[in-house]
Amino acid sequence: MKQRDFENRYRDSWEQLEAWLKADRNKSEVAALDLPVAYRNLCQQLAMAKERQYTNRLIDHLNQLVMAAHHRVYRQETLRRKGWLHYLLAGFPQAVRANSRAVLLASALFLIPGLILGVGTYNNDALVYAVMSPEQVMGFESMYDPGNRVLGRERGSDTDLFMFGFYIKNNIGIAFRTFAGGVLFGLGSIFFLVFNGIYIGAAFGHITRVGFVSTFYPFVIGHGAFELTAIVLTGAAGLILGRSLVDPGQHRRTVALRLAAVEAMKIMYGTFLMLVIAAFLEAFWSSSASTPIAIKLGVGALFWVLVFAYFILAGRREGATHAN
Repeated sequence: MKQRDFENRYRDSWEQLEAWLKADRNKSEVAALDLPVAYRNLCQQLAMAKERQYTNRLIDHLNQLVMAAHHRVYRQETLRRKGWLHYLLAGFPQAVRANSRAVLLASALFLIPGLILGVGTYNNDALVYAVMSPEQVMGFESMYDPGNRVLGRERGSDTDLFMFGFYIKNNIGIAFRTFAGGVLFGLGSIFFLVFNGIYIGAAFGHITRVGFVSTFYPFVIGHGAFELTAIVLTGAAGLILGRSLVDPGQHRRTVALRLAAVEAMKIMYGTFLMLVIAAFLEAFWSSSASTPIAIKLGVGALFWVLVFAYFILAGRREGATHAN
């Protein structure tokens, strides 16, 4: 291909890229551009120009354009990374506060059945068998036996690293079911919130009744700040989906569901991270039987304070700035 034909073939794309790089991207008259694709194509065209020994004028022009595009691509990647940092420092707690009604409803659906079953099984030991099988009850008792070398698992279980993977799988599974159940007009999320509340409440009541308080509560308090809060938040995200289907407003249900999913995922991304943190703590910190009880309780209480402070305070200054 002659240089003139080469220039005629690609000149429009070069001019479009140059205009995009020079212009303010917020201006509506600037055509939309897939920068990574344009950058890759430009690199190929520069390589072709060098291989075919086109004029230095053309090669220098393309080389300068490649450098400018490379700088913009790098800056976009940096902004994406900063976007995740902003989400963790402000976006996640802001999304939770913006959907406070769904969060409060999910909290009630989880906590009230849990408290009822917790008090019930503590006062009536037979009630736990309405929720769990005798084998499950025996398994819980063996996991929190004060004579165990490690807590939260049966004797002879695998390593902490294996349990870390197991806890991640288990936690993410619970979170996904609770969230995805929202597409059934919210009924699935309600069911899983109530079920998990009942199951956990029954476990708390029974273990307290049999007297394993010194092992059970120091075990759960650390990772529970992240795990239990995340379960409630995934339920709230599911309720957001359900609300869009029950009351889609002026939109069709499919459109309302898609819009609600965008809002719900602002919560779900953060809960997945919380569940990974919970799994790490459960496998490597909570399971230790050698750590003094006072330290476990103190650290666990600190985690709860930090989690609540994060969702109440984080990102408020930025929100107030935008409001002004």
